Amino acid sequence: MGIFRIIFTVAHVVIVLLLGATMLNAYIPPKVFPLLNLLSLAFPFLMIANLLLCVFWIFSWRKRAFVFLLISTLFLTPVRRWINYSSKNEGSASFKMVTYNIKGSSFKENSLTEIQDLVNSANADVVFIQEIGYEDKRPSFKNLTGDEHPQVVSFYTKHKVVKTGSLDFTENAEGRFADIEINGKIIRFINVYLEPFQLKKEMVKPTSSIDANEEKAKSLIRRFIPVFKLHQDEVNTMKDFIQQSPYPVVVGGDFNAVPNSYEYYTINSVLEDAFLEAGSGSATSFHDYKFPIRIDYLFTSKEIKCKSYKVNRTKDASDHYPVFAEFSFN
Repeated sequence: MGIFRIIFTVAHVVIVLLLGATMLNAYIPPKVFPLLNLLSLAFPFLMIANLLLCVFWIFSWRKRAFVFLLISTLFLTPVRRWINYSSKNEGSASFKMVTYNIKGSSFKENSLTEIQDLVNSANADVVFIQEIGYEDKRPSFKNLTGDEHPQVVSFYTKHKVVKTGSLDFTENAEGRFADIEINGKIIRFINVYLEPFQLKKEMVKPTSSIDANEEKAKSLIRRFIPVFKLHQDEVNTMKDFIQQSPYPVVVGGDFNAVPNSYEYYTINSVLEDAFLEAGSGSATSFHDYKFPIRIDYLFTSKEIKCKSYKVNRTKDASDHYPVFAEFSFN
């Protein structure tokens, strides 16, 4: 039994070190060392393994259980980016928002109707849509006016739009902003869809062949790393644009990146994660694969406080679930 405890201890130390390495994404960009950003994808699995081993040490009555539990407290905030239990912030909201990747309304039959019903049920002031799709399948919402010529992302709002424009992104990505006046205050809303990985299920689905799985893993790494490097440029463009804004900012959309990634840390360094402020439960929003992940976000300036944050899982009209949120002015 002693040899197994040694093996488990070494494995646990390695897992803790890998968890710690994901936090280095706050400092080391993908163009310097892209494998760190790749490691961020494994954070939930590493954390589950860490907790299972902690339970093992507790039931084994080993002192190392307390050491590993103490180390695990360092990862409370990274875990809260995935699963959080904030109490609801009291007071009335100044405006409501929805951000929703609708996959061109082509996820399944009747998707467009379900998408419209979902968004209309929110009675939102501002709606971000990503992957807006072809013109004949684009949604329309009650009491909301949308972009006249959207490409990948689109705004819908019931308020006065003062100014709009675009960010300098790559060909398959898009970032657009709209300065919108709400209750006499102008807010700069930035809707983004970062460079996609363009994955298909068969690319990530394991097979019975070890050689085939190894080739799939290599292929995925070759696909991920160039996209991470494009993301670095895109989020740095966003960060500069946010810092130059004359108004409070709300950023939302599909980052095609998980929490604990370089993309997340870069934007979170200048804005607040709305889910950490007011979210409760799981923030995972992309559900097309068996293991759900969080790649849809809402971030705000400190002048704007999130009152409630919810991933609406009532309908699977897209491969993403919409995020509903309410905000007030500090």
